[in-house]
Amino acid sequence: MDTRSAEPRPGRGALSNPAGRFESSSRVAADDGWGCLDEPLPALETTVLPEPARSVITRNDSPDVPFEQSINPYRGCEHGCVYCFARPAHAFVNLSPGLDFETRLFFKLDAAARLREELSRPRYRCSPIALGTNTDPYQPIERQYRVTRSLLELMLECGHPVSIVTKSTLVLRDLDLLAALARRRLTRVYLSVTTLDDDLKRRMEPRAASPGARLAAVRKLNDAGIPTGVMYAPVIPAINDHELERIVGASAEAGADSVAYILLRLPREVRDLFYEWLQAHFPDRALKARARIRELRGGADNDPQFGSRMSGRGPWAELLRTRFAAACRRFGVNCGDSLPLDTEGFRPPLPTGGQLDLFGDKRPS
Repeated sequence: MDTRSAEPRPGRGALSNPAGRFESSSRVAADDGWGCLDEPLPALETTVLPEPARSVITRNDSPDVPFEQSINPYRGCEHGCVYCFARPAHAFVNLSPGLDFETRLFFKLDAAARLREELSRPRYRCSPIALGTNTDPYQPIERQYRVTRSLLELMLECGHPVSIVTKSTLVLRDLDLLAALARRRLTRVYLSVTTLDDDLKRRMEPRAASPGARLAAVRKLNDAGIPTGVMYAPVIPAINDHELERIVGASAEAGADSVAYILLRLPREVRDLFYEWLQAHFPDRALKARARIRELRGGADNDPQFGSRMSGRGPWAELLRTRFAAACRRFGVNCGDSLPLDTEGFRPPLPTGGQLDLFGDKRPS
């Protein structure tokens, strides 16, 4: 991959492709005399490979998030959101959290079969599974690989609750499954709406759906009887924080039953990638944004502490909470609250192949 940096590429969020922290070598752009550094940066194609998995459910014990279990159908995300906190995970497959994260993707091979095995275990305890906690379950490659749909089909089969967060209108393709799940109080969906500014969206989330399309999806999902809210995330000081009231209002108008927000997080390599993007696209605001981020994070660029990592701390964090609560009251939407999903109707699925246990099916009914 071409390693030149600091110049936006069409359809891509990150500007560079720094080596992952576990790589044994690094790449540096150098002019070899052939003048190639003066040529326009080439377009980058997306490649997709299978990723075998022994299991697909990830357990979580963080007090900051409202779920204990999650599944990520894909590694990497073609939406290319420059701020994505999942970017550092690409280092675990010896790839860059930069452009590699949005161009070299992996799908979970036989994800539904692995999930069936896990849900069939006698000691499995039902708890809602969240989709979209790291990378978007409805990113563009889902059209072809349909991993998310296969998981939802299994959830419906065995009555397992599932929540979804996405930036994609592709979620509407699965209205049939989601409506059937919703009738049994087994699902809710959040559309992530970061900005109402189409130009900012194109710079910050180049391959995600437009703000208007996401809000239209909120309306269609709710009209189909699927509880749907909006996730205003991330809130970025000096970039989109001034849109708070407008986004809450637009969400209410689209029929969202709740709105929640999360402050920008900059773990590990995301920090340098984001600040590189910020300087290239908003040089007039870069210093102000960085200063405000550090003020919200106790003087650092990132705060990993439970209790403050999602919402920040200090006067500006309190002001944000106050503004958000006031906007929710004004427009009549819940501040992140939602009815719990049903776990009582879960019945373990038959093992792969539909075979019963050797001595009879003694799983709990």
